[in-house]
This record gives sequence, C-alpha cells and structure tokens, in this order.
Amino acid sequence: MASKRGKIQMSDEEMRDFIETRKSMQVCTLNQDGSPHLTTLWFAMIDGKAVFETFTKSQKIRNLQRDPRIAVLWEDGVEYAELRGVSINGRAELVSDPGKVHALARPVMGRNNPGLTEQQLDDLVKMMAAKRTAVVVHPEKIMSWDHSKLGGGY
Repeated sequence: MASKRGKIQMSDEEMRDFIETRKSMQVCTLNQDGSPHLTTLWFAMIDGKAVFETFTKSQKIRNLQRDPRIAVLWEDGVEYAELRGVSINGRAELVSDPGKVHALARPVMGRNNPGLTEQQLDDLVKMMAAKRTAVVVHPEKIMSWDHSKLGGGY
C-alpha cells in the first residue's frame, strides 16, 4: 500500500500546470541572523526554473548575496481536503547585468501585465532593469502535495 505522502504527490506535469495557474509565489531568504525573510513576488518559469526580479537594494537580494539558499512556494486551498502546493528549496543565481535582467524580467512582467503592448512592455522592463536584479532559482529539492487526491479521506 502506498504512503499518504506518495498518494498526494503531484506528477511533473501536474506541478507545471499548477504553477502556471498561480500569479505570485512566496519567496523565503535568510536574514543575517538566520531568521527567515518571507515575501510574495510575481514570477515566470523560464527553462523550467522559477525567475523573479526585484530591487537590487532589497533585503531579499542582500540576503541572497550573503547566502544563496532560497525556498519558493506556490499554494492553494482553504479546507484540508483541497490543499495543494509546490515548494522548491534551492540556490539563487543573481543576475545584475541590465541586458540580462531585461531578458529575464520581460517574461515576468509580460505574464503579469497582459494588457501591455510589446513596446510598452519593453519600455517598462528597460526602465526597471537598471535598478533591479533578476533571480533564477536552481532547484535542489522539490516537494508537492494535492490533498484532493485523497478523495476527502485522511
């Protein structure tokens, strides 16, 4: 008999489909004292990796410069029987070159601002790129759960 953990785990395809339906993800970095710094950000999946961008002077970037360990989370559900999520523990790659930030930020901003024209999107990302750092999350451990697979049982 399979374990409950095995029963609720999502397949790679289920994880991709679930993540694609999320607008934001929770991002956790480590403060200098080791405490978690948790925030929510827009993202895009690029080549199978979660990517986000943020101000270079933000606490998240300062934390990642010191310690590249990162955790990201997408979740959904209110009742126990419907809880779903994907969590990734990994290492952050920081990208600060404005041309490369532009290339990584464009899909993030395009995904989350669908009403912009291509020119508006390029103008927005170009303006942002000079003061921002893009972060590529390289997964080391991926966990998933979909309690609806239990059919209401525990």
